[in-house]
Parts: sequence; C-alpha cells; structure tokens
Amino acid sequence: MSTAKGGSTSVTTVPVWSKSMARARVRRRVLVFAVAGLLALFALLTVSLTTGEIPMPAGNALRALVGFGDPGDVLVVQQFRAPRSVAAIVAGAGLGAAGCVLQRLFRNPLASPDVMGITGGASLGAVALIAAGASQSLIPVGALGGGLLAALLLGVFAWGSGLAVTRLVLTGLAVQAALAAAVNLMIVRFPAELAGSALQWVTGSVYGRTWAEVWGAGGAMVLVLAAALVMNRQLAVLDLGDDSAGALGLRTSRARLQLLVVAVGLASLAAALAGPVTFVALAVPHIVRFVTGPPTAASLALAGLTGAVLLLASDLVVQHLLPIEGLPVGAVTATLGAPWLLVLMLRQSSPVQRSRT
Repeated sequence: MSTAKGGSTSVTTVPVWSKSMARARVRRRVLVFAVAGLLALFALLTVSLTTGEIPMPAGNALRALVGFGDPGDVLVVQQFRAPRSVAAIVAGAGLGAAGCVLQRLFRNPLASPDVMGITGGASLGAVALIAAGASQSLIPVGALGGGLLAALLLGVFAWGSGLAVTRLVLTGLAVQAALAAAVNLMIVRFPAELAGSALQWVTGSVYGRTWAEVWGAGGAMVLVLAAALVMNRQLAVLDLGDDSAGALGLRTSRARLQLLVVAVGLASLAAALAGPVTFVALAVPHIVRFVTGPPTAASLALAGLTGAVLLLASDLVVQHLLPIEGLPVGAVTATLGAPWLLVLMLRQSSPVQRSRT
C-alpha cells in the first residue's frame, strides 16, 4: 500500500494484488456454495423419490424416474413423487430469484413478493377460480393471472412518482392488504366443502402437481430467469443509486419497471405451482449475501439454487417429519419466516445498524 500526501489531504491506493486476492476469495466462496447447493439438491431429490408409504432403494427410484424397472415403482415415482419434487424445485428457484431482484431493486432487506402484493394477487386469482368451480388444472393459471394483476395495480398506483422506491413499497403494502382482505372475505363466504381446498391452496402447497403444470411453469420460469440474468447489469448499476445510475446513462424508471416485471413473473410462476409460499423469497437473498458477500453476477443463480433447496427441504419435512397429515408446505415456511422477519426488523432498528446506513 502506498500513501501520497499533499497539504492536508492524503490519497491511499490499494495494491492490485490485494484486489485480485479479494476477488479470488469471492470466487472460491461462490464455487463452494454452488457445489454444496447442487449436492444438497441432489440428495434431497433422492430422498424425496425413495421415501414414502412405498419405500424403495435409490437405484430403483432413479431407474424408475427414467422409465425403467418395476412398473409399480415407475408409476409411484413418475406420477406422484417426481412432479411434486420438481414443482418444489422450480417454485423455490423462482421465489429465491424474485426475492433477490426485489431486495436489490428496492434497496430494502424486507422486500419480497409477500410485501409487494404479488402473493396476494396470486391467492385472489386462484380462490376466484375455486369459487367458480373451475378445474383443478386451471387454478395455477388463475394464480399467474392474479399475480400479474397485482403487478399492474402496483405499477398504476406508483407510476406518478416515477416508480420511486418508497412509493413502490408503500403501494405494495396497500395492494397486499387489500387483496388479502378480498381473499379472506371470499373464503368466509365459501361453502364448507370449498373452504378447506381454498385454505390449503392459500397457505401454499405442491401436493397434486402434474407434469403438465410443471413443464408449463418450468419452461416459462427458465425464460424469465434468463431475462433476469441478462438484466443483471442494469441491476448492478441501480445498486449504485439513482443519481449515479442516471449519470452512467441508465434510464432508471424504465430499468426499474423492467426488473419489476421480471420479479413479478418469477414470483407469479412460483405461486402458480406452489401457491403463495412465504419466507423463501425473504430469507434466500440474506443467506446468499451472508455466504458470498456483496452481490455479484452469480447472486441470482445462487439465490435460485438456494430457494430450490429450501423449498424442497421444507416439503420433505411436511411429508415425513411432522405427524400432521396433509399439512401444506407453506405452514413450515411461515413458521420459519416469523422469527426470521422479527430478527431482520430488530437488526434494522438497532442503533448500530442505523449508524451504518
């Protein structure tokens, strides 16, 4: 390190080798985290395919997954276990990536699809179709449409402020509260036979997913994730603040709107598969930052991987570790999310944290 002084000012330069070492450490952490996440995902997927009322060896389950082996094993794995597990993976990846985009976009550690009204819109769309007596296969379509409707309301009410961060967050809270109230009113007015189905869906569940639903939402999820990765450069510029981003030539309102549409698409597709699952989108970005440090180009991919691991693990807890049969996965994630949200709020309100911001 060298220091040059002139009068009362001094300029400190950081050696190039020091920056290179820091970047190398970040790359190592990212690589280790990615490998650990992939191994954990493979292990959880293997457990989900082999355990249940009809246990089977891992080799048999993996062969049945590709259509070989005993016909009974093939039926159990391909028609019941695999679609549910893949739905959890796809939905978790979408929620993790959506939470990462929203928290960086709003520069707020509490931003998530739950706060911005997206999950409320998905719930309203699904419950409306349940009330209309629509086919079970159409309920995810209603959830996707409801999430997009919530995003439209969010954009309309916040557009006058140029999509300012504070206005977006406050508008999202209002939209979420209004949609949640509408959902609760509909459920209260439901006949008893429909109320149970609606409540299970609103809590969040991957039970009963089919390959048609998984492939439809999964294919769309891949496209939206690719768009998010392409737009990561704009997100990185927005991380510098609106003034700096504008000085660099970025049209901040347009970029923020595009990124918001991407985040809404990710969260809505996840809700179409798993319902309005809470906690995952809120917690995953914090986990990634804690392990890998400040956001990098790999942060979105790591957030998707972490979300997939977290939601699949939560679904396995629901299926095999809890004594209550038929409990939706959202009940587990919400139980984890309540203390996590409290800790985040306490950290944000602490004097030390305020002095850093």
